[in-house]
Amino acid sequence: MALLARSLLRRASSSNRFAGGIGGAVWRRWMSDEAAGYHLTGGPAYMRGAVFWEANKPLTIEDFNMPRPKAGEVLIKTKACGVCHSDLHVIKGEIPFASPCVVGHEITGEVVEHGPLTDTHITKRFPVGAHVVGAFIMPCGSCFFCTRGQDDLCEDFFAYNRAKGTLYDGETRLFLRSNGKPVFMYSMGGMAEYCVVPAHGLTNLPDSLPYTESAVLGCAVFTAYGAMAHAAEVRPGDSVAVIGIGGVGSRIARAFGASDIIAVDIHDEKLQKAKVFGASHTINALKEDVAEKIREITGGRGVDVAVEALGKPLTFAQCTQSVRDGGKAVMIGLTQAGAVGEIDINRLVRRQIKVMGSYGGRARQDLPKLVKLAESGIFNLKAAVSRKCEFEEVGKAYQDLDQGKIIGRAVVEIM
Repeated sequence: MALLARSLLRRASSSNRFAGGIGGAVWRRWMSDEAAGYHLTGGPAYMRGAVFWEANKPLTIEDFNMPRPKAGEVLIKTKACGVCHSDLHVIKGEIPFASPCVVGHEITGEVVEHGPLTDTHITKRFPVGAHVVGAFIMPCGSCFFCTRGQDDLCEDFFAYNRAKGTLYDGETRLFLRSNGKPVFMYSMGGMAEYCVVPAHGLTNLPDSLPYTESAVLGCAVFTAYGAMAHAAEVRPGDSVAVIGIGGVGSRIARAFGASDIIAVDIHDEKLQKAKVFGASHTINALKEDVAEKIREITGGRGVDVAVEALGKPLTFAQCTQSVRDGGKAVMIGLTQAGAVGEIDINRLVRRQIKVMGSYGGRARQDLPKLVKLAESGIFNLKAAVSRKCEFEEVGKAYQDLDQGKIIGRAVVEIM
């Protein structure tokens, strides 16, 4: 039944999706009128969101018609949204993405409405008023990969959201209040007062965890966990290096039982923070040769696992050079489109070096585990967040992130 509904939605949208001509004009007018006439029962008819218009231009806060969820989707009153480098790559034009769009992809909030015909299992799991946290990879739940438990490779997420800036019927949920024009969504478009999220990308947030600090569970912690659990498969006693440290990676490695945890960065403040999060050693890459120092720390062998979080050719090379024979080099950092990393092919072949990418965790299985890690105190959320911003400060927050002024994680408190 779910597959039939999805098929009908796509068939209906395929001829309409932001189309040109008379039919497209009628469709756009219908969508605008539909959105403009929609409001929450007893609630507002519009909201504000942070819009990216074009590369290296300031974000602006715009009024939107209230977004309307469809089947299998949940309307969230956004409480907090993290400030992440992935958004920054879009804002700087380094990663192509549909524009204009609302950025922001690691959110917490409160359930306010379900889309029509949403499965009762979803409405019972996320009742109106429930506190939730959202993952930036929002699995459809029924594609080739999702049915195999590989939510992080969800076909619809990449084909629709990352490729087109829409949800999985090929349509955005965001329309400007001033003229009804569509605005695209980076993940759920979380840097807004309300957002629509596919239900499979959510999990419940207990009252014991704060909205603001918990926002980082949806990307920063989620990404680190995915790398350690599914790509690196870190085991108790493994040695792990994290190149481009934010503090989160070292704490997740410690949670998996890693012994030597080596934090690498060029900022002493970040390295000091990594020690608080569980790093046993630190290396300032401006002062020491990273691969040589890692071999020295590990008795000449190299680490079992190295994780690269910056997406730079230099750090890519450092990552592959730092692992032992048979070790795993895991790349999680995004970068300028078209950037290339180099590796010594003979060493790769002869010494069985494993090089792999990891984009994030698996929402349905991993996000509930991360909530439990935070709830138990194994992962200290409050220590991870170094700055809290008001919604009107979102542009400045991304500027400071770009200039390296944010040592830990920054979170925008929205409502």
